[in-house]
Amino acid sequence: MKRLIGVGLLLAGVVYPFAVYYGTEHFAPWQFAALLGCLWLGRALTTLNRPGGLITPLIALGFCLLLALFDSPQLLRWYPVLISASMLGLFGSSLVYGPPVVERLARMREQDLPEVAIRYTRQVTQVWCWFFLGNGLMAAALTLWAPLSWWTLYTGLISYALMGLLFAGEWAVRRHVRSGALKWNT
Repeated sequence: MKRLIGVGLLLAGVVYPFAVYYGTEHFAPWQFAALLGCLWLGRALTTLNRPGGLITPLIALGFCLLLALFDSPQLLRWYPVLISASMLGLFGSSLVYGPPVVERLARMREQDLPEVAIRYTRQVTQVWCWFFLGNGLMAAALTLWAPLSWWTLYTGLISYALMGLLFAGEWAVRRHVRSGALKWNT
């Protein structure tokens, strides 16, 4: 069930900008809130026993509640900002309270990371923090000052392309680092 909810949230995040662009003529904002709220409530219920696992779902549920109460089409556009801020909070807090998110992910594949790998994963986590900050600021600026079509283009396509480029760039750098530049042995 947890995996199904995760996939539902991922799909909702990907199609959300296009749903807002094409759907606001046919659906009220409170209907978007109800759908998102159900997904985030499911996420909250499946992360009850994880420390810190409720933070993002509770923030998202608060957003859905505000969206339902105000029923504002303009408020719909703030969801990508909320998600970027949430990811920035998750990655940033992991730098403070450790271990960094990227290190946790790396340890799923390789339990005993050398010191160079630990430093590298910390730097990659910092890069993702900068990405989420920039992405959130761009989404906010487009929400405030740009037409809906620009907002949709950025939040539905360009931001994902940038994320893909960051993944690909990090993968290439990691291969270089692991190949011996810093003697990261596996």
